[in-house]
Amino acid sequence: MIKILLSTRLGERRWTQADLARMTGIRPGTINDLYNEMAERVNLEHLDLICDALNCDLSDLIIRIPTSDPQIRYRTGAERPDK
Repeated sequence: MIKILLSTRLGERRWTQADLARMTGIRPGTINDLYNEMAERVNLEHLDLICDALNCDLSDLIIRIPTSDPQIRYRTGAERPDK
């Protein structure tokens, strides 16, 4: 599972989503999706802008938490058949 830690990073600095949107030029709706971990895709340029604004590394913003039961899926969303 991928976790986006934007809410944590903004909270540490006591910034609002609007503050970050103004500093980066990223649409407030996009910031909100990242903040609430609802984003399905992430623009690399946006990540770079956010890291610059927060003066952090990408690893401070996004982490991967391994799952105990990984499920491999095809792009169609179907589970991979057993071999």
